[in-house]
Amino acid sequence: MIISQTPYRVSFAGGGTDLPAFYRQEYGAVLSMAIDKHMYVTVSPRFESSTRVAYTRVEMVDQVGDLQHELVREALKLTGLGRHLEVTTVGDVPGGTGMGSSSSLTVGVLQALYAYKGQIVSAKNLAEQACRIEIDVLGKPIGKQDQYAAAFGGLNYIRFNPDDSVDVEPVPVRPETMQELGSRMMLLYTEQQRDADGILKRQSEGTKDRMPVLRAMRDLAHEMRLALGGGGGLDEFARLLHDGWELKRSLGFGISMDKVDAWYEQARKLGAQGGKLLGAGGGGFLLLVAPHERHNLIREALGRPRELTLGIDRRGGRIIFISDHQRLLHNQ
Repeated sequence: MIISQTPYRVSFAGGGTDLPAFYRQEYGAVLSMAIDKHMYVTVSPRFESSTRVAYTRVEMVDQVGDLQHELVREALKLTGLGRHLEVTTVGDVPGGTGMGSSSSLTVGVLQALYAYKGQIVSAKNLAEQACRIEIDVLGKPIGKQDQYAAAFGGLNYIRFNPDDSVDVEPVPVRPETMQELGSRMMLLYTEQQRDADGILKRQSEGTKDRMPVLRAMRDLAHEMRLALGGGGGLDEFARLLHDGWELKRSLGFGISMDKVDAWYEQARKLGAQGGKLLGAGGGGFLLLVAPHERHNLIREALGRPRELTLGIDRRGGRIIFISDHQRLLHNQ
């Protein structure tokens, strides 16, 4: 048995500029942090010749192409595996909540399948192959940031170039700054889950008309990187996060909701310095940055919503378990 562990991510700025509609005109960039919430994938041998995949439902098929779980199906095809195999996926956080769970799953499945074959694949190649599956094969209207955040881990400035190449630049931040940032962040669940594809499709189609706003969002990623690196400190980082909130809401596309807007305004009145609705928008988790002493006031005012603690995962996707048992001898 093989078990992979792949982090989810929080994107601070630049979302939307990782879509080809933007970065093929001029470079895009995001500031993104892998977090200590994960997707777990197990791959193990199966005596029967069928393929079993367990997630929120269970599938058992004789042919890989019959699988309804399209991400697992395409990963199996890409790696040439399938028969006599069992794959399970378990996430710390449900999908559709703005943390890049589908890309974390794709990266995690690929890494576990390659490990099952006895192969080591670089973070760069895992991210590229995950992009290929989600964007090129399945035609999802998504960007590239989530796959790279999941594969590489850490806090990164990720640049998307017009030639489709991607540069991942780790952001050097003092440990005490990261600790203080962690103490200021609140991650609140809006009780809404959504399929981001519709929002992202509208955003991609409307990119041409909103290039100035998206360009400003991209530039914020660079300014926030400098602030975290010591240029302006966490107060400046939080101010820029608020600027990003205003810019992203101005895009439209159903990115925000009345409930989330009300939460954010109330939190601001009680001391929150900035915030972001994670993912494409329309629900999921609301990230707030506020002095730690204001957190309880904000929680009470918002009705004590479900909350996640938040820390950085510096390692990215990895294999955390390899059993000592030999793989069953079957012809794949």
